[in-house]
Amino acid sequence: MSATEMSLEQALHNRRSVRGFLDKPVPQKVLEEVFSLAQLAPSNCNIQPWRVLVASGDVRDTLRQRMVDSATQGKPISPDFEHLPNFEGVYRQRQVDCAVELYNNMGIARDDKAGRMRATLRNFELFDAPHVAFIGMDRQFGVTVALDVGMYIQSLMLAMTAHGIGCCAQGSMRYYPDDVRQIFSEPESTAILCGISFGYEDTDVAANRTRVGRAPLGDSVTFLS
Repeated sequence: MSATEMSLEQALHNRRSVRGFLDKPVPQKVLEEVFSLAQLAPSNCNIQPWRVLVASGDVRDTLRQRMVDSATQGKPISPDFEHLPNFEGVYRQRQVDCAVELYNNMGIARDDKAGRMRATLRNFELFDAPHVAFIGMDRQFGVTVALDVGMYIQSLMLAMTAHGIGCCAQGSMRYYPDDVRQIFSEPESTAILCGISFGYEDTDVAANRTRVGRAPLGDSVTFLS
């Protein structure tokens, strides 16, 4: 199915976190088509606040190695924004359910500390994706503008899905932002929110068998009239 044949509904159903990729770069023409579509995302007063840094080839290799070295050597993380809060109650349960599904598919037992550490390291290895996009914005912006960037990220991932490209949004890609800024010659004013590893899915990777559901509509949405 080509991008012109896939409906929005199909893209929403098909999009999921892919954690294993083929050694097959996405053609530059396709990259430009996908990122041009994402550029249509809405934003407050059309300010288009997102800053997107796409690493491929040697640049991707350099950044990947730096992040792997930092993670394995215990380098303290230094994200530009606060860490995620601790999830409690039903949110914590959903987090646990997702992890159980993923680790079960990967054959990692609950008490397998080495296996879990290896699974964590796969984030910094970009799951072997040939490309990674770092998504940022000016650090002076707050939550309101971050919402605009979030809409851009969703638009980008749906555009990728429609073009047959797998992707995984990763909070861990914000842990070492100084390396990203240095490689891309970005000013300190550009703060990194997250990253997206992407490319063509390797269906033989066990983690890619992971499927998680969604809560019933009534748990999240209230209709009044």
